[in-house]
Formats: sequence, C-alpha cells, structure tokens
Amino acid sequence: MNMNILIVDDYTTMLRIIKNLLKQLGFNNVDEATDGTAALEKIKGKEYGLVISDWNMEPMTGIELLKLVRGSNDNYKDMPFIMITAESKTENVIAAKQAGVNNYIVKPFNAETLKGKMSSVLGEF
Repeated sequence: MNMNILIVDDYTTMLRIIKNLLKQLGFNNVDEATDGTAALEKIKGKEYGLVISDWNMEPMTGIELLKLVRGSNDNYKDMPFIMITAESKTENVIAAKQAGVNNYIVKPFNAETLKGKMSSVLGEF
C-alpha cells in the first residue's frame, strides 16, 4: 500500500479521477505525468511499484511508453504496467499484450474494476 504509483494521462480530469480511486483503495504515494515522455523521466528517477497509463496521448503514447520501458535494460523493465483506454478493440488488446502490458482497463471504470485489475497484477491487497 506504500508503494509508489505513477499515473499517466494527458487529460487532467482523468488523472484526478484515477488518483481519487487509488486513494479510496488505500494508495497515497501517487505521482502524475501528462505524457509518455514526462513519465519516462519520472520512471528513470524513482522506483515505482506500478504504472497506470492511458493509451492515447501526445507526443508519446502509452503503448510507446510501455515498449520503451519493456525494451530497456534498466531495473524498471519488469515494472507492473496497466494500460487504460477507451478502445476495446481486440487488436489493441493484442498489441498491448505483445508489448508486455500486465493488464488492460477499458474506460469508463470504477474503483472495483481498478482494484480487480491491480490485484491480478500485484496480488491481493
């Protein structure tokens, strides 16, 4: 519950929603980034137990961030990563799985859904 979590979304309202849901679940060490580039800088400078990232962002998308994280030789390459998207297309889910995502959430979602997805990645909490 004390682990650092990074949430990444270019829509500040969504960042606030996710942060509030995480707070409801008992997670308070939450950092934010508004695109993949900013997120990567934070990941390089701090240890995170989980990244929750939106897919559709500019200039670096969530899937590009995931590929960079998984492709790195650094100690963060195995970091748990959950992708959030409004797209439930099968090819997107497959692309995310192939890129190494741990789980996938389709918007809209609630605290129960988030907890379920996080539990499948991190274990029960």
